[in-house]
Amino acid sequence: MSTPRKPGATSRRQAATPRRGAQPRASSAADAPPRASGSAGPRVSNRFRAWGRHHRAMALDSCRRLVRHPVGSLLTMLAIAIALVLPAALWLTLSGARLLDAEVDDGATLTVYLEPRVAAEEAGRVEQAVTADAAVQQTRLISAEQGMADFQQSLGLDDALDGLEDNPLPASIVVTPRGTSPGTMEALAGRLGELAGVDEVRLDLAWVERLRYLAELGRRVTLALGVLFGLGVLLVVGNTIRLAVESRRREIEVVTLIGATHAFVRRPFLYSGAWYGLGGGALALGLLTLGGRWLALPVQALAASYGATFALPTLGVAGSTILLFCSTILGWLGAWVAVSRHLASIRPQ
Repeated sequence: MSTPRKPGATSRRQAATPRRGAQPRASSAADAPPRASGSAGPRVSNRFRAWGRHHRAMALDSCRRLVRHPVGSLLTMLAIAIALVLPAALWLTLSGARLLDAEVDDGATLTVYLEPRVAAEEAGRVEQAVTADAAVQQTRLISAEQGMADFQQSLGLDDALDGLEDNPLPASIVVTPRGTSPGTMEALAGRLGELAGVDEVRLDLAWVERLRYLAELGRRVTLALGVLFGLGVLLVVGNTIRLAVESRRREIEVVTLIGATHAFVRRPFLYSGAWYGLGGGALALGLLTLGGRWLALPVQALAASYGATFALPTLGVAGSTILLFCSTILGWLGAWVAVSRHLASIRPQ
C-alpha cells in the first residue's frame, strides 16, 4: 500500500531541482551581499563629523571654564601679555631704527673740496667730471661765496666775518652716491680725490657704522629676549594647565578606565592653553597701542626740535596677526607639554 503524498511536496522538489537544459538564473544585484567598500565612506564621514563635533564642544567648554573664573584667567592672560609686550616693543623700536637707517642711507653724501686757486669755470668742469662717474647719482656745486654765506648764517656771525679781506673757504661739490655701502663710498672717494683741481674728499662713515652696529646688536638682543619670554609664556601656561589637570585628576582616571585615549583627554586642555595664549596676545596688542599713543606726542616733539618728522611705527594688520598667532601657538604648546607630562604619571586605580 503506497503512502499518499502530501500536496505541494512534488512541486517544491521540482522547483528545487533544475530542469534539464535549463540555464541557472543569474543573481541580481539585490541578492548580492553588500560590499565592504560601499560602507567605508559613510563610516569615515560619520567619524569625521563626530571628531569635528567633539572639537567644537571642547573648544566651547574650555572657553566657558575660563569665563567662570574671570579673575584667575585674566591674571594668567595678563602675565602672558607682559611677557609678549617687551620683545614686541623692542621689535617696533628696531623698525623705527630701520626707517632712520634708510634716511641715513638716503642722506649719505661725500664732500669734494676744490683747491683755493680753482676759478668758477674750472669748478664747473670739475663738477662735470665728478658727475661722469658711474657711481655718482647727483652733485651740487657750492661756490666759495655761497659757502661763506651759509657758514655765517649757521653760526649767526653775519657782521663778525664781514671784515675779512679774503674768503678762506674753497668751493666744494656735494656728491650723492648711488651705493651707500662703506666699500663703495670709499672707492668713489679715492677716484674723486685723483681728479685735477680736487684738494680733499671728506667722507665720514664712522657714525654710520656705529649706528648699523647698534641696530645689529638690537636685533640680536630682541631675538634673545623673544626666545626667553617665549619660554616664560610656556611656563606660565604650563603651570596653569598643570593645576587644571590636577583638579580634574579623578575625572581623567574615570574616562581613561572606560577606554578614552590620551588625545581625547588632552583635547580640552589644549584648547584652554590656546584660549590663554589668544587672550594674552590680545592684551599685549592693547598695551602696545596704549603705550604707542602715550609716547607719540613726546617723540614727535623731540623730532620737531631737530627739524625732522618722525612717527612711532605700529604693528599693523600683519604684525598684529603674527603676534596673535605666535601667542596662541605658545599657549597651545605649553598646554601640550604640561598635559603630556602629567598624563604619563596618571594611572587609573
